[in-house]
Amino acid sequence: MNVGVVIVAAVVLLLVYPLGGDDGDAPATDLAGPAASPAPSPSPSAPPPATPESARQARANELGMIPVLMYHRILKKRLASIDRTPDQLRHELERLARSGYVPITAAEFAEGAIDVPAGAHPVVLTFDDGHPSHFALGSDGRPKPGTAVRIIFDVAEKFPGFRPVATFWINRDPFGLRDHARQAAAVQWLVAHGFEVGNHTHSHPDLHRLTAKKVSEAIVRQQRLLDSLGAPRTPTFALPYGSRPKKRSGAREGKWDGTKYDFDAVFLAGAQPAISPYAKDYDPYNIPRIQSNGKKGECRKWCSEYWLGWLDKHPGRRYTSDGDLTHVSMPRRFQGKIQAKLRGVAIAY
Repeated sequence: MNVGVVIVAAVVLLLVYPLGGDDGDAPATDLAGPAASPAPSPSPSAPPPATPESARQARANELGMIPVLMYHRILKKRLASIDRTPDQLRHELERLARSGYVPITAAEFAEGAIDVPAGAHPVVLTFDDGHPSHFALGSDGRPKPGTAVRIIFDVAEKFPGFRPVATFWINRDPFGLRDHARQAAAVQWLVAHGFEVGNHTHSHPDLHRLTAKKVSEAIVRQQRLLDSLGAPRTPTFALPYGSRPKKRSGAREGKWDGTKYDFDAVFLAGAQPAISPYAKDYDPYNIPRIQSNGKKGECRKWCSEYWLGWLDKHPGRRYTSDGDLTHVSMPRRFQGKIQAKLRGVAIAY
């Protein structure tokens, strides 16, 4: 994304359309780092620009927290604590839909392209490893019942405001397929239907245990596979096990055997809501995710049931959209948290 072009577009809109109680403290976070790209320029069909009054009516807070949910296998009988059943996934997605959440991809989050209606909340659904339970097509050409993709579409059909998109970070043999042509067909089907398919390394190693060269090799081998399958390059990367390389920059950029990679955002494996990409404390290379799970053991304060409940109880700390991609709206008490380069498109009410 060209940051300069985006800012110019937003400022032009401001010239054409001049601008006319905290719910609790969030748990401490150690995230800090580089600033993100600002919101993109609007599409021709974009709604009217936000105003202080419309932002107030929507209770907009685009510096609020965004849940990035992390899923692994979706199994009728769970074999590990991080597995979820189809019913558990469906129940969680329906809960999100009823609470006004609208899915966006990890790439859209990282690019600041959070295009959800006024008053709605973005959520990022992420699935690791490319397990067969995530996606498979039936003989009718539709995603098979019980797979993650089919459940997402089922929930979107029941709740029309629930956008059916997600991010799949895959390894070799995506979705359990060994045949290259079938792998390509699966990946291209997902991309054609708005899903993001990205890099989770070729063999899912613990990157912290590898040399810098081996880290780059693990990422490049998977990038070459994705390229060969017809997956467009995405700006995001998910760390296997959430484990950072010893040389942390190796997770976002590097080169092996003549092939380079360069990611704009690196996602971890836990364990709290993410900071808005418009906030000055946003760190694109350390984006936390929330494991989908109940409230037992360590999950009492770190998994999705806890955090979704916390956000429901503290709506003033949750990201709520103003419905306008060209402005960043927030209650006046949060205006000091916006990135300096976005102050010209800020609406504080």
